[in-house]
Amino acid sequence: MRQKMQWTNKGSALLLAGALLALSPFTAVPASGTGAAPGALRAARSAAGPSDGPEPIDFAVVVDQSASLADKDLARETEAAALLSQGEISERSRAAVIGFASSEKAGQSPVSEVCPLIVADAAGRERLSDCVQRLGRRDDKRMGPGTDFPAAIRQAVTRLTQGGDGAAGAKTPAVPKVVFLLTDGKLDVADSPEYGTDRDSRQANGQRRLTEELARARAAGVQIWPLGFGSAIDRAALTAMADGGYRGACSDVPGSAPRMRVVGTSAEIDTALQETFAAARCARIAHGTAGKPPADLTVTIPPIATDGSLTVSKHDPKVRVTYFDPAGRKVPARGEFDGSLFEVSGQDGPVEALRVKNPLPGRWRVHIEAPEGHRDREVAVRAIWQGRLRSDVTLDPASPRAGEEITVQARMQTRRGVVISDPRQLAGVAVTAEMSGAGFPPVTFRLADDGRAPDRKAGDVRFTGRLTVPAGATGDLKFVTRMAAPGITSDLRPLYARVAEGPRPVIAGLAVDQATVYPGGTVRGTLDITNEDSAPHTLRLALKDVTPGAELTLAPTTVTAPPGGSTRVPFTVALGGSTPLGELGGQVTVVDTDGDVALDSDYLDARVVAPPTWWDRWWKEAAGGAGVLLLLAAFAAVRLAARRRRRDLTGLTLELGREGRNLYSLPIRRGQSPGGVFAFTVDEPYGAPPTLRRIRGGTASASHVLRRTGGGELLLRPRGGPQVPVRTGEPISLGDHELVVRGGRVEPQRTRDLPWSRRSGRPRGSGTGAGPGGTGRRRGTEAGTGPGTGGGTGAGTGFDAGTGSGEAAPGAGAYDENF
Repeated sequence: MRQKMQWTNKGSALLLAGALLALSPFTAVPASGTGAAPGALRAARSAAGPSDGPEPIDFAVVVDQSASLADKDLARETEAAALLSQGEISERSRAAVIGFASSEKAGQSPVSEVCPLIVADAAGRERLSDCVQRLGRRDDKRMGPGTDFPAAIRQAVTRLTQGGDGAAGAKTPAVPKVVFLLTDGKLDVADSPEYGTDRDSRQANGQRRLTEELARARAAGVQIWPLGFGSAIDRAALTAMADGGYRGACSDVPGSAPRMRVVGTSAEIDTALQETFAAARCARIAHGTAGKPPADLTVTIPPIATDGSLTVSKHDPKVRVTYFDPAGRKVPARGEFDGSLFEVSGQDGPVEALRVKNPLPGRWRVHIEAPEGHRDREVAVRAIWQGRLRSDVTLDPASPRAGEEITVQARMQTRRGVVISDPRQLAGVAVTAEMSGAGFPPVTFRLADDGRAPDRKAGDVRFTGRLTVPAGATGDLKFVTRMAAPGITSDLRPLYARVAEGPRPVIAGLAVDQATVYPGGTVRGTLDITNEDSAPHTLRLALKDVTPGAELTLAPTTVTAPPGGSTRVPFTVALGGSTPLGELGGQVTVVDTDGDVALDSDYLDARVVAPPTWWDRWWKEAAGGAGVLLLLAAFAAVRLAARRRRRDLTGLTLELGREGRNLYSLPIRRGQSPGGVFAFTVDEPYGAPPTLRRIRGGTASASHVLRRTGGGELLLRPRGGPQVPVRTGEPISLGDHELVVRGGRVEPQRTRDLPWSRRSGRPRGSGTGAGPGGTGRRRGTEAGTGPGTGGGTGAGTGFDAGTGSGEAAPGAGAYDENF
């Protein structure tokens, strides 16, 4: 491309280039990080020895440098360089970085190999980080402005196949080889003399040369993954490049075949980058959260993952990152911790990674901090992971005869010992098994978890298949299971069996109980034996493929099968107190020691859970007891309320009388008889009739006390006298007066002012009284009489009047001393 491209196109491509190279290993192999010769690279890999980790990948990041770059593009290119050594999950991968443009005049070259193929151990990652900086120092004198795809692909294929595993021409390379081609334009060799004498012929020849180089890549087993940026992308050309390279590796898995991808904006780069790489190396990606520091970001690693890398795109080296596992524990920057191996890299760069072998499954927390002035850019976390599973295989019968039908069952567990029990973790997985041995060619058959015979139950993550041992089979048999799914690989560990010769004199069947058990508990099972031999046989029980860290004790370990009969022997598997929680991995096997013949095996079908707490054990009883207590409390509260209501004196009226005349009435109002007690006294002011007055504060010694018991009985304790029973409506002596207690509630009534009460208000009552010297008019609700000191009398209901001289005398009305 001749024109100057926007930053989001070229700069994004360079960031993606660095990010793809951010996928290098995290445990050291023999040092080769200085661009060693091919022979040295082979020696380094050989010295690394076999590994049960993820398979390595050889890859080259090929960056289009054809367009003129602005300063900000160069800065973005430098930032991308820091991504080179981060994220790859294998410890044996190799990486190269190649820049390309065109060659149009003397002294120019279409390619610039800024980083040779390097084993990315600790030293190699440093080397990659340094040499990739040359991408940001483009020399126009040494590189033309065009886009020479053929030269770029030729250089990458040569480096990936030169002296490495799976040389050019190999049908299936031992190590997958991948080219990530990052470009922002189209093929442009119109000014490159090596392609012809004029512009049109040069373009045509360049297209023909590109087709040849893609065929060479296909023959060499090299995949091409084009990644385009911007709007000037030739999508058809990128698709042809993806289709023209090698289509093997894990291409039988949906989504893992090479394909082109176009990213339009820089905001899409991180996602496109890691999704593309994950697809190319048959891994999976888990997208986490994003935020500006200070913040806590999270990403989830599933139980199936055995190797992973948490990548933190922080952009600014000043951002500091701390990692916490799903148990909330801070993990070390390097070294082992709780069965996992850790290494942090890129702490002083714009992208940092925590690579983990045997990660604890669950939600990981990534805490980010930054000083003032370095908190304006959003930080994102993701995880690339892969599950390398172990096959736990059983045969039934364990030692088959030639021509006999056998059932093969397999379940999966990780290196950490996690048994995969969630069918969603293995969604889309295809499981096959291969049987090989002497006397017949290898036989491949399918295992399924679909509930169809011989599979017992769909979705129990136990894959089952059936086949017949070939009639010509002799000696040892070998079974190997394989899985095909994105992010999942098999460890290909074989299971060996032996072809039995003739009828078996001893037949045994194992059955392990399905159970939920605590650490320190016991799993039970039974062994059924039929011995048709004339002599007893000794059988040996053993455990196999047990979850790492599990403390299991099998008892008994030997059983004697008496001749000529059948017997059933119970056995137990005791769990130690430190047995890890989760699905219990492993098998119980039984072998006839006479010839060391395997008779049967069965899975440990148990889930280990945390011991119950006190609340877990007794919550039902505690809840029931709490309910009973609540009922008792409610009953007590009801009884107490009823008792209080029975003892309440509200609504009673005390009438003070003498010689059958009612002198004064005092109603007991709400709240005046706390606890069923009402204290009062008789006031006899000089020159005035006696009255009743409530004594506040309870039972003063100078007062009379009326109370009601819980049973409803009224008792009166006259001042200084003994307590006597009271019946409503019947008078009781109270000194020189009589007291009558009447039932029923009364409404508040107004009383007349009394000179000694210093209260405003009028007495309320019924009847009128009159005497000499005045006229009295009273309002009441009942008929009553009242004497006047002047000797007059009055009677009536409602409003009555009397005339005469003297002071008005109170009628037989109620007095409220609160007025």
